[in-house]
Parts: sequence; structure tokens; C-alpha cells
Amino acid sequence: MMEPILRGRNLTKRYGKVVALDNCDFELYPGEILAVIGDNGAGKSTLIKALSGAVEPDHGEVELEGKRVQFASPNDARHAGIETVYQTLAVSPALSIADNMFMGRELRKSGWRGKYLRQLDKQAMERAAREKLNDLGLMTIQNINQAVETLSGGQRQGVAVARAAAFGSKVIILDEPTAALGVKESRKVLELILDVRSRGIPIILISHNMPHVFEVADRIHVHRLGRRLCVIDPKDYTMSDAVAFMTGAKEPQKTAVPA
Repeated sequence: MMEPILRGRNLTKRYGKVVALDNCDFELYPGEILAVIGDNGAGKSTLIKALSGAVEPDHGEVELEGKRVQFASPNDARHAGIETVYQTLAVSPALSIADNMFMGRELRKSGWRGKYLRQLDKQAMERAAREKLNDLGLMTIQNINQAVETLSGGQRQGVAVARAAAFGSKVIILDEPTAALGVKESRKVLELILDVRSRGIPIILISHNMPHVFEVADRIHVHRLGRRLCVIDPKDYTMSDAVAFMTGAKEPQKTAVPA
């Protein structure tokens, strides 16, 4: 069987007496969209933060491409090829699209101007940002230098996903990417997710929107009470089944849990 590109083993995280992760296991395979669903307080956010370097688990280990990794910060995860788009997007509204794309990764001019004067190569960043947005079908944005605050919600989400796709060489994590969007904008973001997956980048999708999950996910990780309850194939189960597993109204069959 294919080896996971990202794996968590026995991940445990406590905040005082609260157990956010309880010996949780996780696997993401190459080229797939894995949805992570669960009720509020189930531990989904803590799981994602443990995988993306935002929190360090008390116990357990994370493996990337079969090698154990230990991320002290999200920057460590980014350098390893894991990009996360949080629900808050983490974009700077007053900055341009190009500036947001390269925030924290600014390109400097070649030669002494970049080395000693630390001048930024704005033309190279604008060109690269335009190419990436064009690749993902987002060039309805006319001006790469317009401020992000002038964009619609769907366009802002597109910029955040494009930034992740530009630098997330191995894994992209999307936290509720359609939560605050309308129907039309949500459709565009789902198409964007499928397009990124078609380029060979596996995606972890955290969402409460069951129709979206069942539309794009290859597998669904059901999280309950701080651990993985089961992983199901959306072709074999209904949305009602998934909600019942999440809430504890129904227990999954053993065949729903990966070997």
C-alpha cells in the first residue's frame, strides 16, 4: 500500500485537565483530498496545529515522507513544505496582492543592491504572483498591485490559497475555506481546491459543510473526543452517516477504520 506523505502517531495534547488530543492517529496520502470533520470541541483545530507546527504535542510523533519531524513553529513546517490557510486567512488588508503573496518570503534584487541595501525585487514578485494566480484561474483580479481589502471574500480566499499553492510543495491545509463565503464564491474556491489537487499537491480540508466535503473529498477523517473515530469513503456513506458518527449517534463499522 502507498505510504502516507504526512502521518501522526499517538498524538496527545493536554491543556491542564482538558485533553485536546488523546492518542490520535492521522494519515494523509499523496495526491488526495482528505476532509477532517468533527463537532465543535472535538480537537480538529489542535490536530491541525500539531501537524502544522502551531502547537507541539505532549506525546506522539509526526512523520513527513516517512521521516520523523518536529516543528517548533509554523515557519518550520513551511520550510518543510507544509502550508496552512487558516480561517482568518492571515492576509494584510492594506498590502497589495503581490505583497501578500510574498509576505515573509520577499525576493531581493540581485547583486549589491539586494545584498547590502536589501532592496526588494518588486517586479519579480509581481510577475511571479501574476503567474501563480493565472495558473489557478484567478486572473479576474485585474491589478496585482491593488490592496487586498478591495477584493471580495472569494478573491481574498483565492489569494490565500494561491499563496499556499505557490509555496506548499508537499501539503496544503485549508481550515474552513468556504465558511464566510456565498454560494458563487464557495463554488470558485472548491474548483480551486480541485485544481490544486490535480497538480499533485495533497490537501487537508477542515470543514463543517457536509455537501462540500462529500463533493471534493477522497476520504473523510471523522474526529471525536480528541481522537480519530474512523476514516470513511464518501462513496460508501451518506452525509447523515457522517453526522451521526461525529455526534456519537451511530458507531462506525470496523471496515470504516483503516488497517
